[in-house]
Amino acid sequence: MMVGSAMALVRTLEEDPGHAELLAGLLSVPKTLPSKYLYDEEGSRLFELICDQPEYYVARTEISLLASIAADMAHVLKDRSMLVEFGSGASVKTRLLLDALPLLSAYVPIDISQSALSAAAQAIRGEYPQLNVTPVLGDFTRNLKLPTMIDGRSIAGFFPGSTIGNFSPSAAVDFLRRARRLFGRGSKLVVGADLAKTPRVLVPAYDDAEGVTAAFNKNLLARLNRELGANFDLGSFGHAAIWNAGESRIEMHLVSLVRQRAALLGRTFDFAVGETIHTENSYKYSPAAFAGMAARAGWSVERRWISDNPGFAIFALSAE
Repeated sequence: MMVGSAMALVRTLEEDPGHAELLAGLLSVPKTLPSKYLYDEEGSRLFELICDQPEYYVARTEISLLASIAADMAHVLKDRSMLVEFGSGASVKTRLLLDALPLLSAYVPIDISQSALSAAAQAIRGEYPQLNVTPVLGDFTRNLKLPTMIDGRSIAGFFPGSTIGNFSPSAAVDFLRRARRLFGRGSKLVVGADLAKTPRVLVPAYDDAEGVTAAFNKNLLARLNRELGANFDLGSFGHAAIWNAGESRIEMHLVSLVRQRAALLGRTFDFAVGETIHTENSYKYSPAAFAGMAARAGWSVERRWISDNPGFAIFALSAE
């Protein structure tokens, strides 16, 4: 799951013209649905509750680690004057980094949600009046342009929350490569990544005892019912979190509890008992695997910080 403020996460179904991506996913074998559509207003509210669950270590571990390394981070990024964040910058993690960079004069949040971007930019301007805050509306998984041409040696990028774990490894390399081209030679990028660990820790983090993550996952079907007139029976689907050791990822699935048929956008979809809809991945890395992935995209690891158990890593990358 993405880790950050709910404001940063709201996604609209209108991002998929004709809803081709939704239909293609449900027609595929196995069935899938795009994880980005987990985050409507209700999904984002539920995600905030997930972050408060005792099993979900990711958010609090990253915040604790960022707070503990603030002085080190300030040294690594001491000459940076522009912070570019992939996401709308509404979280406490953004403030921790803004507070650590004494020479910072410009902040550029990038997000696909206009409302989230505007609200976050207004909040940052109010708290940091000395900063030139220039929000960029766009999908950071695609090619972007910064608002002004600037020397890469003054740029620090920020991609917190282990959001990179929601990308496949090849897509993560593509993202890092685009960031390298966007920022230029001499730039730096701070990335949070969750580390591989025992399934005894991972699976409960994505299937908490209170059932909040289950409600979050099933809300994707509720959203299709609300917004697109689908007729999924939420009571006939369960939630499952599965550790795929071969792919080093947690998978979230919706599991059909009965044989059933559902309709969406004039199409019908049959489900066998036990058949699943794969809704999200969260890849977990070793430090070496992440460094190798970064290297393939043109970055080297300048510094890395790893939390105590459960392990979470923050990497400071330099563009070669």
